[in-house]
Amino acid sequence: MISIENVSKSFVLHNQGATEIPVMQNASLTVAVGECVALVGASGAGKSTLMRMIYGNYLTVTGRILVGDVDVAAAAPREIIHLRRHTLGYVSQFLRVVPRVSTLDVVAEPLLATGTPREDANIIAQSLLARLNIPERLWSLSPTTFSGGEQQRVNIARGFAYPYPALLLDEPTASLDPANCATVLAMISEAKLRGAAIIGIFHDNAAREEICDRQLDVTKYTLGLAA
Repeated sequence: MISIENVSKSFVLHNQGATEIPVMQNASLTVAVGECVALVGASGAGKSTLMRMIYGNYLTVTGRILVGDVDVAAAAPREIIHLRRHTLGYVSQFLRVVPRVSTLDVVAEPLLATGTPREDANIIAQSLLARLNIPERLWSLSPTTFSGGEQQRVNIARGFAYPYPALLLDEPTASLDPANCATVLAMISEAKLRGAAIIGIFHDNAAREEICDRQLDVTKYTLGLAA
């Protein structure tokens, strides 16, 4: 489902004479249907950088990044938008939403974007929010007012609202108490069972051991410090 072939990445410092800093070279990885692979390595090794390249936020210098039949490294913006809407979900470390949009609408948005009727999208969103212990009295409020842990759970609810065939999870259990962490791990297991291919960053060793089938140490591809 996901195939990364000889991917390289450099950053150009335009405010420092266009200095080019190579940070990754010849990274390769495949993720099968129903498999969860953990990216591991020290802070700055390039885990999040690789994930952002897979999602299309960062351009690559060389190589291919296939998600399904789309090469993210060469795809046009319209193809990337379609891929993110229907195929590739991403739970980042931070919740980024439009202010004043209700929590219920934030979680329902991926479903609405794919044509799910509003009533059905709301039912799914409500179920996820309840499962992740977000009180119903908060559903009409913007999640920008929530605590860090609450925002992370809203982020997870939105990322799991639509059944994406591929998922990127950047520290999904960070800031969570043990009960909610267990809920998130159960949701990841369910996604694997329905066939989702998952790449994740898990700094919690116990969570990584429980949910991941194998791991890739990105350090062997790193040429310098990366995000």
